[in-house]
Amino acid sequence: MQDYRARRAHFRGLVINLLPEQTKTVFLEGRVRVTLGDITKQDVDAIVNAANSSLLGGGGVDGAIHRAGGPAILEACREIRRTLYTEGLPTGEAVITTAGELPARHVIHTVGPVWGREGGREAGLLASCYRQSLALAVEHSLVSVAFPFISTGAYGYPLAEAAAVSSEAIARFMESGGGLSV
Repeated sequence: MQDYRARRAHFRGLVINLLPEQTKTVFLEGRVRVTLGDITKQDVDAIVNAANSSLLGGGGVDGAIHRAGGPAILEACREIRRTLYTEGLPTGEAVITTAGELPARHVIHTVGPVWGREGGREAGLLASCYRQSLALAVEHSLVSVAFPFISTGAYGYPLAEAAAVSSEAIARFMESGGGLSV
């Protein structure tokens, strides 16, 4: 646990909600927080959606974000499907849309791996979800990003392993400079 907390100390200006508003842990004088709460209520630059490849809504976090954000999110996702990803968004990739009626300005949609169905590539694909999402945040000059615990719901990724993969991916992104100018 100590190593996990130390890695989060490298984050600069990002709000990271890795865990599914009872408990809050604050790092770097409030610049990084791990919060337990409803991602659709987060007032940040972007929330990350644990989407399915269709990008058209579904259950869990994906459905909650689409319901709370209203039709603008679905319209933007349909346009992405029509123009960029006609076969669906591949696992580990990410795209950005409006946040519609959500407090956040944007939604970053990423497709996490289904545990046990990726031929042993689950960790790499999950890490890619976090890296690709952060890269989009940087590309769009976003400062605060809220993440759900990607793939740990219906996709069955074990919690402890997902925590290790996500924290490592975020730490490496931040340590590499990641293009952040915060």
